[in-house]
Amino acid sequence: MNKKVLHIEDIKKIIPHRYPFILIDKIVDIEPGVSCTAHKNVSCNEWFFKGHFPNNPVMPGVLIIEAIAQAACVLALYETSINSDVVYFASIDSAKFKKPVLPGDVLQIKVNVLQKRGNKFWKFHGEAYVEEALTDIAEFTAMIP
Repeated sequence: MNKKVLHIEDIKKIIPHRYPFILIDKIVDIEPGVSCTAHKNVSCNEWFFKGHFPNNPVMPGVLIIEAIAQAACVLALYETSINSDVVYFASIDSAKFKKPVLPGDVLQIKVNVLQKRGNKFWKFHGEAYVEEALTDIAEFTAMIP
């Protein structure tokens, strides 16, 4: 596999997400249509820490699942002939939250394609880690209109 790095400006050319809702900072490795690894630098200045939770900041699990999904979007749309810039959740088949993600953590996100039906329906498996510790797992189906 050739290691391919996509920085934030490259990512923004592929998916439509923008501040404050773009939740991946870099793709550090991608094998088109197969797998990718992304990073999210979790800053103490994140907008969601003001309310989740003020004296004990924890990154919301739903936003970690969204970060995994955004990495999956890049994976689905990178170097393909698909004429779309959006990918929608069709289902979240399972999600597990194993360990809190805190300010200062670097979230490493690994996504694999499990199944494709044409270019329209994609099933993914995603995992998030901080250092070597597994924090979140999700399996979900996405639809490209």
